[in-house]
Amino acid sequence: MEIFSTGPNLFIEFVANSDWPGQGFKAKYQFQSTDDNFIDYDRTENSGKPKILGANVSETRSSCDLVLSSDLAKNGTISSPNYPGPYPPRTTCRYEFEGRGRERVRIVFRDFFMRRTTCRYEFEGRGRERVRIVFRDFFMRTSKQDETKDCDSQDSVMAFVLVDGRMDKIDSYCGTVLPKPLMSNGPRLLLELQSMFGVQYSRGFRATYSFVENYGIISGTQIPEYPCAFVYSCNESRTGYFHSPNYPGPYPRDTECHYFFYGNENEKVHLHFHFFDIEGVKPCNTISASDYVEFSNFMSIDQRYVRHCGHLKQFHVESDRKFFRVTFRSNDRLDGAGFNASYIFLTFRSNDRLDGAGFNASYIFLDKIQSYTVAGSNSMAPPRILDADVRVTYLLVLSVMVFLVEVIDGRCWCY
Repeated sequence: MEIFSTGPNLFIEFVANSDWPGQGFKAKYQFQSTDDNFIDYDRTENSGKPKILGANVSETRSSCDLVLSSDLAKNGTISSPNYPGPYPPRTTCRYEFEGRGRERVRIVFRDFFMRRTTCRYEFEGRGRERVRIVFRDFFMRTSKQDETKDCDSQDSVMAFVLVDGRMDKIDSYCGTVLPKPLMSNGPRLLLELQSMFGVQYSRGFRATYSFVENYGIISGTQIPEYPCAFVYSCNESRTGYFHSPNYPGPYPRDTECHYFFYGNENEKVHLHFHFFDIEGVKPCNTISASDYVEFSNFMSIDQRYVRHCGHLKQFHVESDRKFFRVTFRSNDRLDGAGFNASYIFLTFRSNDRLDGAGFNASYIFLDKIQSYTVAGSNSMAPPRILDADVRVTYLLVLSVMVFLVEVIDGRCWCY
């Protein structure tokens, strides 16, 4: 329980008139500047909701039933009651976020420690007796990654978004694993803390929130004419990264984002997907209710490329020309982890050729671009020995031909 004064003075009186002793109380106090704008607990408004926080809401708050509006602050901090102390048992706290227009709510948890149910068994013998335990069956979760998903009958934080006019739960968080960033599918989001137990060492959570329009994507240049579209130009950067909205957190539902790549004449763009987990099954269309990633050399659909969805290993995609489009689309049903990819613009020259004198080329190793000269078959120069003790695969691109170069035991082999 927390109490805020309405002015600089506060009087607390303790009266004991019972015939039986009680446990008493213990409290902490803190003086706050009036510039911080205290929380008004007057619940007499027609809506029945608490009043909205003041403009300086970026200060840490730890009270229940808060409405946080982007009209007053674009970012701030929220926390469980009494944080970093233990939160009270049998408590429900609601944090409602209300943005405007194309704004999305993004939550980043900075600390998370919720109580989980534990059982303790004590065996007491006498004299020289010893306790012997024989397990007849044993199945315990060992993956901390799964700890946040099984939150039934646990102290937890639940997230809700607006789907078809109603608030739909998209995830629950419990235990001690720090949740990944969370993003809404629109301007509204609800977090609800439900505590049934609460113990001495359960400090709850602290999180930062922000109302964003860039979908958590910080690379490229955002196009204001689209809800979610970003341009990657070779004149700005020839290499870089791009990812799904809210990555490394799960991508939001009902979202479409475009990534446009613009090169110069005689250039192509080469994409390498390091991580890819998009909810769906082939053929990744609306019939299978799949989210997907689509590739095209045009603004319209390109029949050359199939849609990608599901959990895939690392793969490459390359354009046919200087322009390339990547489109991510999610529906309003299930979530996925998203994708993370790198790009590079490649230049092709008409005089690139293979002859007895050898050739010059560029190769790609993850996100690094380097130059390497390979001797031709008629050259007397000995093959170059690369400093490598492991097998590494490079991709060489020459004119319209693609060569595979591998480093095996320190030697370079060209196919």
